[in-house]
Amino acid sequence: MSTGRIFKFHNDLDTDQIIASQYLLLPSIDEMKDHTFESLDPDFPKKVKPGDYVVGGENFGCGSSREQAPSVLKALGVKAVVAKSFARIFYRNAINIGLPVIVCKELPDAVKTGDEMELSLTDGTAKANGAVYTCTKLPPYMQQILNQGGLIASLNKEEA
Repeated sequence: MSTGRIFKFHNDLDTDQIIASQYLLLPSIDEMKDHTFESLDPDFPKKVKPGDYVVGGENFGCGSSREQAPSVLKALGVKAVVAKSFARIFYRNAINIGLPVIVCKELPDAVKTGDEMELSLTDGTAKANGAVYTCTKLPPYMQQILNQGGLIASLNKEEA
C-alpha cells in the first residue's frame, strides 16, 4: 500500500481538460506534462508529487482518444486515477501505458483535494479519512501489465 495526496476533479472530466489539444504539438510528454489540468488548476503540475492520486467522478477521461491524457498524469508521477467510472478509451489507454485506473464508487464523494489516501491494488481497497472503500480488484494479468510498465513493455518481456 502506498499513501499519497488526493487531487479531486468533477464528473465528465474530458481529455481536453487533462491536456488541451494545442499542447499535443509539443515534441514530448515531458514538455506536455507542465500543462496538465491547465484550464482547471494551472498550478497542478507544480503541486502534484510522485505517489499522489487523481480522484474523479463518473465518466473520467471522456472525449478524445488521445493517449497523451493518461501519459501526462503518469509522467507527473500520479500513482493511480480512482473514479466512479471511466470512459472506455481512457481506461484502455491508461492500462496500455502502465497507469493504474481503479473504479471505486463511494470514495470520490467522501474525499476532497488535499486528503491523504492509501491504495492497495492487490486487495482492491482504498483508505481515506478513517474509512475503507472497496474498489476494483484488477485481475492478475492486468496487474502484471501495470507492474511491467504497460502493455507494450509487457509484450516485449514475453518475447524475450
